[in-house]
Amino acid sequence: MKEITIRLFGRPCYTVAEKPIHGMEARKVQELFIYLLLHRAHPCSREVLAAMLWGERNETHAKKYLRQVLWQLQGALERAYHPHEPVMQVDNEWVQIRPQAPIWLDVEEFELAYALLRSGQNNSLSAEQSDALCRAVELYKGDLLEGWYQDWCIFERERLLQMYLAMLDVLIDHAEQTQDYAGGIHFCELALRKDPARERTHRRLMRLYCAAGNRSAALRQYELCVNLLQRELNVGPSKSTEALYEQIRSDQVDGHLRSPETANDLAEMQAVLHELSRLQSTLLQTLQQMCDHIDRMEKLMQRRLAL
Repeated sequence: MKEITIRLFGRPCYTVAEKPIHGMEARKVQELFIYLLLHRAHPCSREVLAAMLWGERNETHAKKYLRQVLWQLQGALERAYHPHEPVMQVDNEWVQIRPQAPIWLDVEEFELAYALLRSGQNNSLSAEQSDALCRAVELYKGDLLEGWYQDWCIFERERLLQMYLAMLDVLIDHAEQTQDYAGGIHFCELALRKDPARERTHRRLMRLYCAAGNRSAALRQYELCVNLLQRELNVGPSKSTEALYEQIRSDQVDGHLRSPETANDLAEMQAVLHELSRLQSTLLQTLQQMCDHIDRMEKLMQRRLAL
């Protein structure tokens, strides 16, 4: 059976048997499909979808446009995939990607790796966890849906970015424990590409360079950190960063590589992601309530006008 392959990190790409799915060119068709994919764990209300995609239109027009875009999306998927069963479950109230649909989604694989990481009971990575995290980091070809600026998209992009940085932190930690200094340096560089002013990552990179015997690179990294903090945030380095610099400059760095805050990094990231998920749920509930209130108000106005 053919599989639908969806890549959402960087520019979105939709293929079946490595051939692009035609009929997905319209932005609203893509937006609807991607939103359903990212919320595939539960059905989405037609009212919420209509309000999200066409919030500037009245309810009647928004629901009409939703029906048209659903028809376009279903047609494009059926022509490319020729399924025995439809990819989507659609009724008068709800829309959802069918859970059994043969879809490979990079974001789903990424989230599964993060879930595997969270299931760990200690600070050490197993071989399975390490391999899964490395594969997940490779999937992150760019931020989610680069060039898209819808509110829901920005929220999801930040959520996945924080997951990515959390996984890199754990991989850096693992590299330090196993004395894989080249690997740790690589993961630090990936993290700094996404957040150049991330001071704790600069410190870890300084220590890794030093442990690898490249003291001059560690000192240069400090200067780069100072310049980036000044340019990006208009602040100077923390006392921890300055103290590490002085230790390296005076050749007094001990063999203990892990900086004091790294043990708390994952817990901190998990707390942030939990709060973002809670806020997302609250926003969806609020949007549903707004749709219900608007619907009631329109019905009241129609009755008034009919008098």
